[in-house]
Amino acid sequence: MSLTAYQQASARAENPRETEYRLFSMVTRALMDVQGLGRQNLGALSSAIDWNKRVWGALGQDCADDRNGLDASLRAGIISLAMFVERYSPQVVRDNADIDILIDINRTVMQGLAPNAGSPSNTNEGRAEKIAANG
Repeated sequence: MSLTAYQQASARAENPRETEYRLFSMVTRALMDVQGLGRQNLGALSSAIDWNKRVWGALGQDCADDRNGLDASLRAGIISLAMFVERYSPQVVRDNADIDILIDINRTVMQGLAPNAGSPSNTNEGRAEKIAANG
């Protein structure tokens, strides 16, 4: 089976939440792969940070759209996180700031997107609000 056929089949079989989880998994893995490199491989670090920024930028834009069906407080939390990622990311590349913060944010969002995340204490809204308050 070709890669294109696999991607098409995967896209049809996933719901949006699963797709978002998979995307966060991939971008978080890229951040973890460059985690210890610091300035040793600036190209790889910059690329992973840029990808993460683009993911968060797209989420922020989506949540800023009035047609977005998420709860307003969850949308606000995601927008706050997107703004934090936008401000903090250049510090990781330029000033060797701690990349763990970005990885932790992504992991927390992934926990909220995980299939067992539907319980009241594990909702995306609660997690996003906690992250935004601390970010």
